[in-house]
Amino acid sequence: MPSTDRRIVLAVTGASGMPYAMATARALAAAPGVETHLIVSEAAEKVLAIETGMTVDDLAQGCILHNCHDITAPPASGSWKHDGMIICPCTMKTLASIANGYGEGLLHRAADATLKEGRKLVLVPRETPLGVIHLENMLRAAKAGAVILPACPGFYHEPGGVDALAGFIAGKTLDQLDIPHDLFRRWGD
Repeated sequence: MPSTDRRIVLAVTGASGMPYAMATARALAAAPGVETHLIVSEAAEKVLAIETGMTVDDLAQGCILHNCHDITAPPASGSWKHDGMIICPCTMKTLASIANGYGEGLLHRAADATLKEGRKLVLVPRETPLGVIHLENMLRAAKAGAVILPACPGFYHEPGGVDALAGFIAGKTLDQLDIPHDLFRRWGD
């Protein structure tokens, strides 16, 4: 593995929106000096296959893959240093777990450790419409320090298809962690 300046955790849950996960994983893998640690839930594996025809191995190219059940993996501990965590897409179950401090499995424990250590946690929820419980959980997570970045792409950059829409969300997510990219044309550019 090449020398890294930044270590990022990317978690993928079983919400619809795997093009967002693929775009984010590819952008992180291509970012110079970024070491990406990937956690994929079992539901995400199934949705990934349904929506993209791809496997976890395809998603994990250029990443360090951790088993979602391995609570001894480095991202489970607050003493393991990293520069931020992204959950894309983020299911409402995962959001509820994070908002209420329920740390089952590696993914939830890693998110909890990220928040308790004051590191940036970016949640990309993918659900519509949103109910009161979803909104209250988003507010709780935001009050705990998470960034809520809904998968709502803009259109001012004149996207040409699904890849461009997914790239927009991936780019906005990377912006939250100050990772340079060229995934979309910025307003005024």
